[in-house]
Amino acid sequence: MTSGEPAVRVSDLHKQYPKHRAVDGLSFEIHRGETFALLGPNGAGKSTTVEILEGYRRRTSGQVSVLGEDPGTAGRPWRSRIGIVLQDLPESEVYGVYSVREQITQQSHYYPNPRDVQEVIDAVGLRAKADAKVRTLSGGQRRRLDVALGIIGRPELLFLDEPTTGFDPEARREFWGLIRGLSADGTTILLTTHYLDEAAELADRVGIIIGGRMRAIGPVGEIGGDAARTPIVSWTEPDGEAHSQRTPAPAALVAELTARLGEPRDLEIRRPHLEEIYLDMVAAHAAGAATGTEDVA
Repeated sequence: MTSGEPAVRVSDLHKQYPKHRAVDGLSFEIHRGETFALLGPNGAGKSTTVEILEGYRRRTSGQVSVLGEDPGTAGRPWRSRIGIVLQDLPESEVYGVYSVREQITQQSHYYPNPRDVQEVIDAVGLRAKADAKVRTLSGGQRRRLDVALGIIGRPELLFLDEPTTGFDPEARREFWGLIRGLSADGTTILLTTHYLDEAAELADRVGIIIGGRMRAIGPVGEIGGDAARTPIVSWTEPDGEAHSQRTPAPAALVAELTARLGEPRDLEIRRPHLEEIYLDMVAAHAAGAATGTEDVA
């Protein structure tokens, strides 16, 4: 991760539709060279925020800087500095007649300083398919091609929208290796994903948007704060009843259980992981919205 001016700076961002406030006072930064995961349930304002950062959607108010420019007014030179990999790229019979190499070569001509085409083909693991027609690729191979098209321009900032949707576990982990390689090369990455394990594996920091607002932001190992990460001790009583208890002193509780039960059955000590913390936040927001105790964006 590098220091200096942030790759992305968002301050008090709002997006208002006639009957819906999609983004409600969002503020955050993404450092140059880091992988930042933006998480949130459907309808949270995540996609709207990313589209504003990409320059595809106008904001209602607030300040946004991406690579030092306002994406709402930035021109073609700025766009050549970013790469975008959308979740659902349109299929095209025209593209289908080209080979992988031809498709990437064609895309490279749009940029002033593109990567070497063969280098990109190798980086995304498509060497064996370089001369195959795009229409013959499997879903995972097509996704690798999507990434190749996103990075051929040597972007300073890469937007990845649900990059491994539909991948099998092995393909996902291979893809993670590709993303780590891009990060190691200094590419700033903004990742959106519904796979919380993916965010935990790849991101330096995560931001959780719920109801159009940033509910938590920070390093993966610190998100949610100390209270959310209080260890959980689980065990089973002699009568078969399962118990779980949060405690800042798990060793003391285990000692108490051992003194009372001998060797407790099914004893487990763990800290809540990112997925549990995220789901707790989503549930708390839903409960607050239902009872009217939390402002609803």
